[in-house]
Amino acid sequence: MNDVYINKISVFLPNEPVTNKEMEDVLGKVNDQASRARRITLRNNGIKKRYYVIDKESKEIKYNNAELTAMAVRGLVDDNLSLEDIECLACGTSSPDQLAPNHTVMTLGELALNTEGIATAGICLSGLISLKYGYMAIKSECNNNIVATGSEVVSPMFMANHYEALSREKVDELEKNGRVAFEKDFLRFMLSDGAGAALLQDTPNKDGISLKIEWIDTISYAGEMPVCMYQGGKIENNKFMSWKQFDKEEIFNQNMFAVAQNAKLLNENIVEYTITKPLSEIIERRNLKVEDIDYFLPHYSSEYFRDKLYKGLEEIDFIISKEKWFTNLSYKGNTGSASIYIIIEELLNSGKLQRGEKLLCFVPESGRFSTGFMLLEVV
Repeated sequence: MNDVYINKISVFLPNEPVTNKEMEDVLGKVNDQASRARRITLRNNGIKKRYYVIDKESKEIKYNNAELTAMAVRGLVDDNLSLEDIECLACGTSSPDQLAPNHTVMTLGELALNTEGIATAGICLSGLISLKYGYMAIKSECNNNIVATGSEVVSPMFMANHYEALSREKVDELEKNGRVAFEKDFLRFMLSDGAGAALLQDTPNKDGISLKIEWIDTISYAGEMPVCMYQGGKIENNKFMSWKQFDKEEIFNQNMFAVAQNAKLLNENIVEYTITKPLSEIIERRNLKVEDIDYFLPHYSSEYFRDKLYKGLEEIDFIISKEKWFTNLSYKGNTGSASIYIIIEELLNSGKLQRGEKLLCFVPESGRFSTGFMLLEVV
């Protein structure tokens, strides 16, 4: 079987960065009132800057998801690769522009490219799943190269006209508990836009370093865990109900297409079901040793979870010192399925990496508690 290498990563972040003070100027104020949850949410998540497809001045939406993804893919083109050389495009996203056709074919349309297209659905993990598809296809000698992407365009969904004002009770609860209650209005200040594309090939770069993919492991605990983060429905009597089961008035009056999350369920289970339980199994199966890890690249949605993640590693006696952690959440934002691409791209192009070093990547997803780990070696 072939070895598989990430030889280049391209990132596209739209427009100019948006600061915390500018967020509501861009997204708008719900009912023309400043959000009472914004300050608390931003204090917990640690994000200082993010990027939106919405122009700060004109409020015009400059890119849709397919366009954003296409821009990232074009960034891979150089003297050694043309668009026509791409054998397969695998795209992951949680925010496609439409229910159908799938996101990948729309991106291929933007690129005016005819080739194999694979779309992976989900939330944050969908970007890693598209990478895993590329890894498996090249490993099994089905393809010589594949471009995998992760992308999100969420800011148009977070514009004020889509939301109702947050109740005083919810804000009081947020202050009292000191945690981010990720429900509708709160998520407006958590998520942002961006796209990343990775070129996977069966041979490493002739000049410069490559990242050899040692393995990618993902698992979902949906067999025992309920829905936690969702869009396109509601939860009634502990059961998820699709928007298809309601009439149009209920759908829009209850804002069923807003992204929502059960904060209590998240906080009680996120460490066990995305860190301690799956990583313990991977350590044993892969004979993974903590001393072999030179960099830890975690995608987490908020700095609030940083210490919880560390304590989870302590619980399973797999302590990766924080000096080895690399994240750009604070200045590039939480871009969901694109985040792991954006993290790896910055480190790959930083000049810090040395051949022989190993990178452990971590992507959790709270949708119904899934998680993914990837081990890379610098070659």
